[in-house]
Amino acid sequence: MNEAYIPFAGETVDWETVPVIPIREKVLPLESDATAYAQICYTEDALLVRLTANEREIRREETDPLGMPCRDSCLELFFSPQEGDLRYFNFEFNPNGCMFLGFGPSIDELTRLIPIENQKQELFDPTVSFHEGGWSICFRVPYRFIRRFFPGFTAAPGKTIRANFYKCGDLLAKPHYLAWNMVAREGRSVYHTPEQFGILHFD
Repeated sequence: MNEAYIPFAGETVDWETVPVIPIREKVLPLESDATAYAQICYTEDALLVRLTANEREIRREETDPLGMPCRDSCLELFFSPQEGDLRYFNFEFNPNGCMFLGFGPSIDELTRLIPIENQKQELFDPTVSFHEGGWSICFRVPYRFIRRFFPGFTAAPGKTIRANFYKCGDLLAKPHYLAWNMVAREGRSVYHTPEQFGILHFD
C-alpha cells in the first residue's frame, strides 16, 4: 500500500514545492505512453489538488453537467475522509473542466452529486491549463463540503485519509487506466475499491 504526505500550504500555494505523487500503476495491460502525477496540499479551509497528464492524444468532448469525463482524457481523485468508513468521494475531470462528482461506499451504491455551475466554481474552483504534450486540472475541496457528509472531519498534522489517484481515457485511440495505488479488481468497478486506496498523512 502506497503512502504519501499532504503538506500545509498556508495562504498561497507554490506547486513547484509540493511533492509529486506518480500515477503509474497500469491497472489494465493496455499499450499507451500516457503518464500522470498528482499533487495535494491543504490550507485552513480546503484540500488543494493538482493533477497533471502527459499524453499525445487529448480527447475533450464532454461538456454537459451530466457528461461522463472518463470517456475523454480524464484525471481523478477518490478519497475516504474518515478512517474506518469506506464511503468515498470521486472527483473526475476532463480537459474541458467537465466534472463527475460521486459519493458512496461502492459503485453500486454511488450517488452522483450535481452542483449547478456557479456552485461548482464557488466550491471547487476547477481550473484547467495546458502545456506542451499535456494538461492539468487544479481544484479545491472545502472542508465545509466534506463536513456535509462527515461532520467531524478535520485536517491537522497526524490525521490520515484513504485515497487513490487515477488517469484514464475510455474512448481514446489507445485507452489507458493508471493508478497511484494498484487495484486488483476488474470490470466497471475497477477504480471503485476504497479498501485498496493508499494512505495520505497530513504533515
